[in-house]
Amino acid sequence: MNILLIGPQGSGKGTQARLLCEKFNFFYFESGSFLRKVAQNDDGLRKSLAEGNMVPDKEMTSYLTAFFDQKNLYDDIIFDGFPRTLNQYEFFKKWLAGRKVRLDLVIVLEISESETVRRLSARRIDPSTGAIYNLITDPPPEGIDQDKLILRDDDKPEAIKKRLALYRELTEPLVAELKKETEVIVVDGERPIEVIASDLENLVGERVGR
Repeated sequence: MNILLIGPQGSGKGTQARLLCEKFNFFYFESGSFLRKVAQNDDGLRKSLAEGNMVPDKEMTSYLTAFFDQKNLYDDIIFDGFPRTLNQYEFFKKWLAGRKVRLDLVIVLEISESETVRRLSARRIDPSTGAIYNLITDPPPEGIDQDKLILRDDDKPEAIKKRLALYRELTEPLVAELKKETEVIVVDGERPIEVIASDLENLVGERVGR
């Protein structure tokens, strides 16, 4: 079973995806962290990400196919951040079909713009490990010095607003298209983490028979 998680930045997709992976043993693919790893050896990509720009569809899909084909992994995946445009989705469908799997469920986490800004302003990265935390929704564990965590350039207000505009322009039409072809469930993402997690666990559990 393949699941796509969609939502604006700061909606808690990563937190909920990790909880679902722990429960159902899915593989978690988070495009943001994946791209940042790729960008470690690509100055142009690193600069583009820091400015809050989206990676072009062709470039993004080439990264993804190379990654999954190398791992020979095509099912029981939670996708977070890909596909996020109609062009990416058309490629994604063909790619999955060629490997005899499909996208089975789409979960849309909805939060307001003001909540997005509030949450992202609290996001921090550990410069020594690359681990990402959120002081509100996903705080660092004991032993991590919060004073040493840093605010990334793409989590600053001007970059957040740019990314939200891109989300509205590109991702919302994608959701409309997905509703025509697969099961899409919209979830209120402003509730407590454990409440959302319980709902998603029940939704996924019903569909995988666990």
